Amino acid sequence: MEVKTNPGRFFEDYKIGQVIEHAVPRTVSGGERALYHALYPARHALYSSDEFAENCGLSKSPMDDLIAFHVVFGKTVPDISLNAVANLGYAEGRWLKPVYPGDTLRSVSEVIGLKQNSNGKSGVVYVRTTGLNQFDEPVLEYVRWVMVRKGDLDAPAPETVIPELTKVVAPEDLLIPEGLDFLNYNFTLAGEPHRFADYEIGEKIDHVDGVTIEEAEHMMATRLWQNTAKVHFDATNREDGKRLIYGGHVISMARALSFNGLANAQMIVGLNGGAHANPCFTGDTVRAYTEVLDKAETEAPGVGALRLRLVAYKHGAPEFAYKTEEGKYHPDVLLDLDYWAVVPQ
Repeated sequence: MEVKTNPGRFFEDYKIGQVIEHAVPRTVSGGERALYHALYPARHALYSSDEFAENCGLSKSPMDDLIAFHVVFGKTVPDISLNAVANLGYAEGRWLKPVYPGDTLRSVSEVIGLKQNSNGKSGVVYVRTTGLNQFDEPVLEYVRWVMVRKGDLDAPAPETVIPELTKVVAPEDLLIPEGLDFLNYNFTLAGEPHRFADYEIGEKIDHVDGVTIEEAEHMMATRLWQNTAKVHFDATNREDGKRLIYGGHVISMARALSFNGLANAQMIVGLNGGAHANPCFTGDTVRAYTEVLDKAETEAPGVGALRLRLVAYKHGAPEFAYKTEEGKYHPDVLLDLDYWAVVPQ
């Protein structure tokens, strides 16, 4: 009898150049926004108020940039990371078009790199994923790499192909949403007075607050984003009997915490790189700080761009030190995210 269930792809199932169209398009609505703002202390004004967004040149308030990321990412999980050991990193990410309530998103991925690990039990798969709306317009693209188990340990190792990825999305390659205009920006309603000129390269911002990760909220988030990776759902999937907190959950929590000090970093427009440095588990208290890495002008009226390193950590990580003297991530660092955000000038 034909087996009808899907065990997911294993490392040996991927081929360079393989294109995977992911199942189950999803129409997003105000429901996703309400749940997102319930799960995370998210309160950037552009994503909270139609009136504020209209005053900034948009037709209405778009969905939070990370809602688009989570939905597009979640579509890929059954095909890319169902049998993952861990999601390892990101590069060359760009938000290409705002997503609004009522838009329908789907995802397509291309395999661009493969490398079997020395233990022969797993390998790293590199994919470039594009999220498209109902008009087949790209709204988001990024590269990620993930460690995937082998199903057949005797399967031969593929030829190693590691893609050459740019370390930073060039400012001129950032796509600022059409019509975005910060000339009449309302700093009072946004919540902070700080503008482009107030941030200095090399400056570090402690975001002060912390949030303790709850099991129930994490499980709600992974279901909301339809992220069915076994390590997030099934406590028997790991030897320690713990469910691994979805890395995107940590990203959104840290981004929301960054509001205190970066309330005017309204939109993420580029993802230069990212690493889930260490696993996060229920009961961990997430804190965050940001380092300003670079600044750039844009052609949009009154809009500047900041390149920011967002570091999420727990417990005993030393202040503003995310790596040890040996160059390795401190064991209490959870996330190292390098991104571009737009701010008023």
